[in-house]
Amino acid sequence: MLYRILSCGVLAFVLSAGALRAEPAADLIEKGKYLATAGDCVSCHSAPGGKPLAGGLPMSTPFGQMVTPNITPDKETGIGSYTDDQFYKTIHEGIGPDEKFLYPVFPYQWYTKITRDDAMAIKAYLFSLPPVHQQQNVNQLNFPFNIRASMIGWRHLFFTAGTFKPDPAKSAEINRGAYLVTGLGHCGECHTTHNALGGSNDKQALQGAVIDNWYAPNLTSDMQEGIGGWSEQQVASYLKTGVAPGKAIVAGPMSQVVHESLAKLTDSDIKAIAAYLKSVPAEKTFADTRPDAAATATPPGANAYISNCASCHQLNGEGVPGVIPPLKDNGAVLAKGPEDVLRVVLGGLEATKNYALMPAVGAGMTDQEVADATNYVRSAWTNRAPETASAGGVADLRKKTDTMLSGGKCADGDPAYLKPQSGLVPLFADLNQGNMQAHIDQIVAKAKSISPNADRATLVNNLTAAYCPAVKKDATLTDSRKLQQLASFSQLVYGRLAQPNERW
Repeated sequence: MLYRILSCGVLAFVLSAGALRAEPAADLIEKGKYLATAGDCVSCHSAPGGKPLAGGLPMSTPFGQMVTPNITPDKETGIGSYTDDQFYKTIHEGIGPDEKFLYPVFPYQWYTKITRDDAMAIKAYLFSLPPVHQQQNVNQLNFPFNIRASMIGWRHLFFTAGTFKPDPAKSAEINRGAYLVTGLGHCGECHTTHNALGGSNDKQALQGAVIDNWYAPNLTSDMQEGIGGWSEQQVASYLKTGVAPGKAIVAGPMSQVVHESLAKLTDSDIKAIAAYLKSVPAEKTFADTRPDAAATATPPGANAYISNCASCHQLNGEGVPGVIPPLKDNGAVLAKGPEDVLRVVLGGLEATKNYALMPAVGAGMTDQEVADATNYVRSAWTNRAPETASAGGVADLRKKTDTMLSGGKCADGDPAYLKPQSGLVPLFADLNQGNMQAHIDQIVAKAKSISPNADRATLVNNLTAAYCPAVKKDATLTDSRKLQQLASFSQLVYGRLAQPNERW
């Protein structure tokens, strides 16, 4: 579809206190920086290894490949020649200089709602940055979408310009949250389905959708698959920290949204978003017509779950409070689509806050076992999600899901952990499944000396990433065994850090 991979970054709602009051330049730039950070501009407009906001990120769509533009103030390759009116027209109408129609990969159908004052603040911030002279690769769109004039028909069908209008029947806080979610935040870009032409299905707003082989879940107040059973505090905690105690831990593209954007918003903005989302009327997208899987003698998938998952998540699916998240009543588990569960099983999940690292257990399971276990947890206990995972679907996602070995996380931690003076590299070289326990105290002590103020999750993730290269090059181990060894290591580190020690 013609929409961006990553979404649900959000925008602060800032109203001018006086129409004629001049705002100091420094304050305007700081305001714009906050808005650009809240909108998560950097995630789409920065290529891996490239300079921030200089563009160059390739984005795949069903209509071909788009490349994000340079939005630094370079006059030749960026936006440095834009006037105020041109910048606002780009944001508000999706029309660039020279009346060039923009493709809706740039989500102007959401940005149209932000105020001109906020748009000018973003421009002030972007123009305060050092210009980067960087030409971008040409978009490779299929016919007829490679002809910009084709956007005339698309706009006629799917786009209406208009600034956000507060609802006088709602509180100021809920209106603020609505502005954040439906404006630059463009949450619906991921959490709303799109039609075959990439237009947003507004009648299904925030009811969940598949995005980049993940499932962006239902954000309405439905009790079964939405956030109806979440408190505002749980929603706010999830947005700010990536953890909703007792409900869910962030995964997939949303992890970057939390890290790059939401975690940096003010508490009042996060609270406003939570209040608005809790006010969205409940919309159910699937019917519950199945019996309780746990009530049958031998539910399908029970054996696969018991063999591979229950040791951590427990037979009752409730996990270990504060250590292992529950699968019962978990937001990702209850989504209409099984993609999030499958990808976490296949690829694992980094440690988050006080929660332990989730190993890529699916690496040692067959496609059918992964599908069976996924269907089981989605229908067991009080869960009532559709049992739609299949071996074929697992096989397809397995090819698209990175583990620590196949992705960029191997050695992608704090580089200080791999420097000779750290003393860790020789320990990693000689470490194996049999001697880990004996060396774990020494390893953790060295890590604490490198990062004395790091939290538990950061230490676990950095140490696991630093140990990964030594495991990856061990030719005596299969990939499955390598992942198991990394999992054992991370669990030992986590357990050691969970035990107070006066020396640290």
